[in-house]
Amino acid sequence: MMFMLSLMLMILDFSIILELKLLSLNSSSILMTVLIDWMSLLFMSFVLYISSMVIYYSNEYMMGDNNLNRFILLVVMFVLSMMLLIISPNLISILLGWDGLGLVSYCLVIYYQNIKSYNAGMLTALTNRIGDVALLLSIAWMLNYGSWNYIFYLDFMKNDFSMQLISFLVVLAAMTKSAQIPFSSWLPAAMAAPTPVSSLVHSSTLVTAGVYLLIRFNYSLSMNLMMILLFIGTMTMFMAGLGANFEFDLKKIIALSTLSQLGLMMSILALGEYKLSFFHLLSHALFKATLFMCAGCIIHNLNNCQDIRYMGGLVNQMPLTCCFFNISNLSLCGIPFLSGFYSKDLILEVLSMNYLNIFIYLIYFFSTGLTVSYSFRLVYYSMIGNFNFLSLNCLSDHGKIMLKGMGGLIFFVIMGGSMLMWLMFPTPYFICLPLIMKMMALIVTFIGMFLGFEFSMFYLSYNLKSLKWLKTSLFFSSMWNMPMLSTFGVNYYFTNIGKKLNLNIDQGWSEYFGSQKIYLNMKNMSMFSQFIFYNNLKIFFLLMIMYIIFLT
Repeated sequence: MMFMLSLMLMILDFSIILELKLLSLNSSSILMTVLIDWMSLLFMSFVLYISSMVIYYSNEYMMGDNNLNRFILLVVMFVLSMMLLIISPNLISILLGWDGLGLVSYCLVIYYQNIKSYNAGMLTALTNRIGDVALLLSIAWMLNYGSWNYIFYLDFMKNDFSMQLISFLVVLAAMTKSAQIPFSSWLPAAMAAPTPVSSLVHSSTLVTAGVYLLIRFNYSLSMNLMMILLFIGTMTMFMAGLGANFEFDLKKIIALSTLSQLGLMMSILALGEYKLSFFHLLSHALFKATLFMCAGCIIHNLNNCQDIRYMGGLVNQMPLTCCFFNISNLSLCGIPFLSGFYSKDLILEVLSMNYLNIFIYLIYFFSTGLTVSYSFRLVYYSMIGNFNFLSLNCLSDHGKIMLKGMGGLIFFVIMGGSMLMWLMFPTPYFICLPLIMKMMALIVTFIGMFLGFEFSMFYLSYNLKSLKWLKTSLFFSSMWNMPMLSTFGVNYYFTNIGKKLNLNIDQGWSEYFGSQKIYLNMKNMSMFSQFIFYNNLKIFFLLMIMYIIFLT
């Protein structure tokens, strides 16, 4: 229904703003504002469809869990927070949805209660708090305009200092939520959540909230801000693509792939093409949700083993899951005529049309090649290579409900891109490029495919001779040491100073001059009094003798 309504609003080029009065006191009224246009309705229809498939899928994936109802309710709360964020043209109600996403994601990340989950949950929550604070500050600055409905002020207040500051704060908030450098480390850590949650988080809800907010704010971004965002987006894309080629955890590879695509969305948005960013956001949501569901199915069948080195030859045991997995993977690579191709190819061609420097051009195409490379490395390790799992196993496509959940999305993974393109761009982009630049996207795709396949054929042994190689590979696979900086780098020095302060001040000087000293003095005095009370007869005799001596 939402999808059809979105199409109607798109054709009519029509937006609706509803104001719902919640409370009216004297002459002050509290209004809840709702913005309904083609963009919000289309995004909501995608989020609702994907989340319905994910909840249906988790019925079997989480089977036997003691708290299944709690899990489903948390997921529903998560989706509702996202809905609130999508339909808000008002910074206050956006903050409600934004914070709802942050808090519920914390509950979902720590769902499996162990030390790894707690650490990941804490990292996720605290990184997102930075963005929440930025959003609160922008709410405070927006007081200058007399209302929080930012949608009215974006364009004509563009050169105002307050609006520039608000834009900067909103970009900061979006960077934390969408895990751009230097806030990237929480995204792979959030893999501690159950797989259905990962599927939802990394396709259409939590990480896309930042991109969606910037799509709404795109009219107010200044040139300098967009250049900074472009640089950060491309760096994130490159870093994540490089890291995924060195990773062995199945879910982490797909998480880094999400990070790479988020960098792509951010950077094309920074070039002013917000519609293309939104288009890629939607098509990416489809194939990423399917990819995670397939990964969940494989992990489920391999007795919760996530290391891709244990997999191999799965195409013989789990043909249908592997078929879905392959289609989603090829869509991610941008193989022609699958949904990923339409958005990715268009983005690369629009970039080639723009007059920008060689650095951006190279890093874009290099990152695209890396995307294809890690996808094919993943395919080699899980589908084609030797079977490395236990000789006694029960691998098969036995999860009927899980397969139905994935089957509900696979049609859109194949057809969704072309369908969306015809709907969203009634006037096609006119792209005029020389043949070699036109073919560049495909050439890079095939080179990446070849390299990913070749690199995974031989497994590099980590011996002492290749210590330099080991260090390099550790550096790349640990996202340029970012998790280290955002955990150990942030915590260690403060806790160390705290320990020293505790020893020297709280348990040192202030103990000596304060409570402990008073306690010791009182104790000594009471012991002296006690001594006197115990020996009062002797003291009387002594005093009597002294008195006699004194008299004589």
